[in-house]
Amino acid sequence: MEAVKETMHEHGHGDPPLVEGPATFGSITRDISIITERKPPVLWYYAFGGALIFLMTFFVSVGFLLWEGTGIWGINVPVSWGLAIVNFVWWVGIGHAGTLISAVLFLLRQRWRTSINRFSEAMTIFAVICALVFPGIHVGRIWVAYWFAPVPNQMSMWPNFRSPLLWDFFAVGTYFTVSLMFWYVGLIPDLATLRDRAKTRTRQLIFGILALGWRGGNRQWKHYELAYLILAGLSTPLVLSVHSIVSTDFATSLLPGWHTTIFPPYFVAGAIFSGFAMVMTLTIIARKIFNLGHIITMYHMENMAKVLLVTGLMVGYAYSCEFFIAWYSGNDYEAFAFINRAFGPFWWAYWSMIFCNVVVPQLFWSKKMRTSIPVLFVASILINIGMWFERFVIIVTLSRDFLPSSWDYYSPTVWDWLTYLGTFGVFFTFFLLFLRFLPMISMAEVKGVLPQANPHHGNGKH
Repeated sequence: MEAVKETMHEHGHGDPPLVEGPATFGSITRDISIITERKPPVLWYYAFGGALIFLMTFFVSVGFLLWEGTGIWGINVPVSWGLAIVNFVWWVGIGHAGTLISAVLFLLRQRWRTSINRFSEAMTIFAVICALVFPGIHVGRIWVAYWFAPVPNQMSMWPNFRSPLLWDFFAVGTYFTVSLMFWYVGLIPDLATLRDRAKTRTRQLIFGILALGWRGGNRQWKHYELAYLILAGLSTPLVLSVHSIVSTDFATSLLPGWHTTIFPPYFVAGAIFSGFAMVMTLTIIARKIFNLGHIITMYHMENMAKVLLVTGLMVGYAYSCEFFIAWYSGNDYEAFAFINRAFGPFWWAYWSMIFCNVVVPQLFWSKKMRTSIPVLFVASILINIGMWFERFVIIVTLSRDFLPSSWDYYSPTVWDWLTYLGTFGVFFTFFLLFLRFLPMISMAEVKGVLPQANPHHGNGKH
């Protein structure tokens, strides 16, 4: 009991310990490293087999799309953007929590991030890979997808630098590059630990190359911490800019319901909301399968639930603002667009979105709900379903544009759904390989929040 009190005192403000039990530097290294050194649990093999099935679905659906064209999808005359753009925005949003947890919480010195930041960073990279698929394939002519890029003008391409699609190229490309560097730099000390623990020559060689000669000397730690800080500083503006630029794909048009300045902050809040929900879903599963409840504690889960509550309130506020501005503007077309969302042919999608994104997070006002694993798991899944419906609702408002004679009902085909499910195969194949071969939790950072890391630990000088 005295040890627990001392740990709580060292963390300050009476917060629970960030690592439960009599943890030491050695036990943290062993508990995390052993996951990559032993054969994975049987559940991992089942999950990986399922992911490979969905991955094959992805290749089949995209291959058939390239053969037949976008006519296999449900897009029609008023709805020229279908599930492809819905899924693009959704996957980019999923990737947002990684940078927030890694960079923003690091700069704010939130020590509870240490047990979940590696999850979220890996999730960011794999989610952005899934997102990058859709802008290319939704244009139909995949062989000219390079038109998205700012190619040199001597090719007589003359890219339109005012186009949000070109901004997407810069924003998402930069986000992926910086996130990948941030993830890899954070991995280097842990890769060196795996190198030193390796029992086979192959593992020693692979981790030795990846560790870039890390020896853990004072000068190396100094350069490492500076590089990590710089990357955190570079990543922080990306949290705001990437999804703001994605929102301008919609907001720069003149269509009612899209032509609004609330889109950038609204999309950013929604992206953080959905990203944290996905981190929670994956964390709950991984901590159960690999018995990591003493490192990813209920304190971490509760903090994530609080973030979901705050961002859920922000998203709900944005929904109400949209309706208020539509009424206050006195614009009949704007008012009709929002009435049509709530009571038109896609009313079921709108109210599903409201229930999942506004009602469900209200559970987290209760500490009992915030500390219940089943509630957290179900709520996190419902939130991501709701965020998908949000993007769906925004897109399908095009089914009723200015000209009633062209109104139509948008119905996704089986190929729309197979392409979407296929991206889950891409995501989970990468993610499960990451869990199998790389440390899923940052050993170096978790050790840094242990009481033993405090130079005054044990001498009564707090």
